[in-house]
Amino acid sequence: MVANYSEDSIKTLEWKEHIRKRPGMYIGKLGDGTSHDDGIYILIKEVIDNSIDEFAMGFGKNIDITIEDQTVCIRDYGRGIPLGKLVEAASKMNTGAKYDSKVFKKSVGLNGVGIKAVNALSGTFVISAIREGKCRKIEFQQGNLITDYDISDTKEANGTIVCFTPDKEVFGEFKYKNNLISSMLRNYVFLNSGLTINFNGEKYISKNGLYDLLSEKLSSDGLYPIIHLKNGDLEIALTHGTQYSEEYYSFVNGQHTTQGGTHLSAFKESYVKTVKDFFRKDFDSADVRQSLIAAISIKIEEPVFESQTKTKLGSKDMAPDGISIRQYVNDFIKNQLDNYLHKNSETANILLKKIQSSEKERKAIAGIKKLARERSKKVSLHNKKLRDCRVHFNSNDERRLDSTIFITEGDSASGSITKARDVNTQAVFSLRGKPLNSYGLTKKIVYENEEFNALQAALNIEEGLENLRYRNIVIATDADVDGMHIRLLIITFFLQFFPELIKNDHLFILDTPLFRARNKNETIYCYNYQEKQKAVERLKGNVEITRFKGLGEISPDEFQGFIGKKIRLDPITLTKADEVSKLLEFYMGKNTPERQEFIIDNLRVEEELEETVI
Repeated sequence: MVANYSEDSIKTLEWKEHIRKRPGMYIGKLGDGTSHDDGIYILIKEVIDNSIDEFAMGFGKNIDITIEDQTVCIRDYGRGIPLGKLVEAASKMNTGAKYDSKVFKKSVGLNGVGIKAVNALSGTFVISAIREGKCRKIEFQQGNLITDYDISDTKEANGTIVCFTPDKEVFGEFKYKNNLISSMLRNYVFLNSGLTINFNGEKYISKNGLYDLLSEKLSSDGLYPIIHLKNGDLEIALTHGTQYSEEYYSFVNGQHTTQGGTHLSAFKESYVKTVKDFFRKDFDSADVRQSLIAAISIKIEEPVFESQTKTKLGSKDMAPDGISIRQYVNDFIKNQLDNYLHKNSETANILLKKIQSSEKERKAIAGIKKLARERSKKVSLHNKKLRDCRVHFNSNDERRLDSTIFITEGDSASGSITKARDVNTQAVFSLRGKPLNSYGLTKKIVYENEEFNALQAALNIEEGLENLRYRNIVIATDADVDGMHIRLLIITFFLQFFPELIKNDHLFILDTPLFRARNKNETIYCYNYQEKQKAVERLKGNVEITRFKGLGEISPDEFQGFIGKKIRLDPITLTKADEVSKLLEFYMGKNTPERQEFIIDNLRVEEELEETVI
C-alpha cells in the first residue's frame, strides 16, 4: 500500500522537537560517554564555546566547571547575556549576538544553535545571567520553559551560569569520563593563553600555547626540539616523531577541527613546499611529511564549517580583507619556517636525514606496495576477509559517527558477529590465526604480511587518518589466553605503525559477557565474576550457568544484544606518561626473564578469581 502524500503529510516542528527528533544534526552521535565525540561532551563544548568567545573578546579570564553525578555547571565571568533577551538566547533558534561581528569577532558559535541544542536535549536546563548587579534566572525541562524567576539584586561578578543534565530519554544510560573532559579542557587553555579553567577543583592553564599541546601529545621525544611559530592569527608547532604516519591537531577559533579543512590542507602544502625550497631538492611530498607531528591554530572572522559540530573548516577566505587562507598560511610558513631552519642548522640537518631515510625506505618497498595493493583489492573483491557496511566515517551520511569495524579471530566469531551486526554501520574483518608480532619491524612488513596489508587497506589508512573509513575500530577476541594474545598483537601493530588511531580515540576492545545465568523465567548476562555471583543470588534455585569460552559460542541472536545500542566498549588510550617505545619493548620485545617475572607476580587463575568473589 502506497502512503497518501497530501497537505497533511507536511509538518512543521517546533525548534525543540526538531532537535530532539534529529539530534545527530546538532551534536553528532549520541554515544554513552565512552568516546570524546559522544553527544554528552558536545553539549559541554557548546556551552564552553560561548564562554571562550567572551574571553576572546577580553571579558573574563576564568571559567568554572563542576560535574556532579550527571549534572554539569559552567560559569564564566564575561559580560553576561543581556537580561531582557535571556529567554530568546536560550530557546529561540537563530538568535544571538554573534551575527554582529563587532560584538563577537573570530568566535566559534555563529549559527545561534549551540546552547538551544543543549537546552532541548537536557532533562533540566537552568541559565542565569548576571549584569551590573542584576541577575535573571530561567529554568527549562526538555526545552520547555518551566520557571522565569524575578530579576534580583546580586553582588556577584558579571557572567553567565549554565547548569544542565542530559536527558536520559535521548541519551539512555551514560557516564562522563573525567579523562576525556580533561583532554578537552587542556585543548581550550592551550589555544587561549591567559585563560584559567577550574574543573572540579583542578586548575588548567597554559603559558606556551601549541608548544605545550604538542609536548603533551608526544608519546616520546621528538627527533628535534619543537618548532613553535606564531603571529596574531596563526600559530603552529611541529616536530618529527618515530612513528610512520603523520599526526595533526588543527583548530579554528579554538574549535578542534578533527577532520581538518582548508587551513590544514594549506599547512601541509606550504610546509612541503618550504622544506623542498630550503634544501633545494625535489623531495616526494610523502617523504617530507612522513612522521610529522604538527598542530595548527588559526583565527578568522565568520568561519564556515561543514556541519554544526564544526569538525571541518570549509572557509576559503580570511574575512574581512578577503585574502585566501591558503595564501595566508603559505606566506606565514614560507617566511617563518624558512627563517627558523636557517637559524637552527642542527634541526635542519636532523630534518634532512629524516627525509632521506623516509625516501630510502619508500623506494625499497615501492614494488612490494604495488603487489600488496593488488592483493588487498582481491581480498575486498572476493569478500574473504572484509564484510563491509554501507556507511563509512568519511561519508556524508549522518550515521557515519556510528560506523564500526570489528576485528575478529577465526570464522566462528566473525560468523556470529556478521549475522548479528547492523549492516548499515557495522563491518567485520576476520583475522586468520595469530597476527605477527610487529614490534621492531619496519613498515615494509605491513605490505609483505597479508593480514596487515588487508587490514590497512580495509581501514584505508595508508596515507593517514584523513580517509579512515570507520569511526570505531573494535578488537573482538575471545576471553581466553589466545584471545588476549591476539588482542595484544593487534594493539602492537597499531602502536608501531598507526599510533594516531589510538591518540584520536578510535581503538576499542569489545566487552562481551563471560557468563550467562538463567532459570526458567529470566536470563542475566554477566561480564565478571562479581556480576555472576549477584545473578546467582537473584535467580536462586535451579540456576544454569554457562561460561562463554569463545565468541563463536554466543549465538547471533544473543550477539545482537552485545553489539547494539547497549554495546560495551573499553577504549584503548595513550597519555604523555605512556612511552610507547618502552611499553612495546617490555611487553612485546625480547626481555623474556623480566617479562616472565612480571607475569608470575601478577598471575591470577580463574579459580582464584572466583574464590575471591565467593
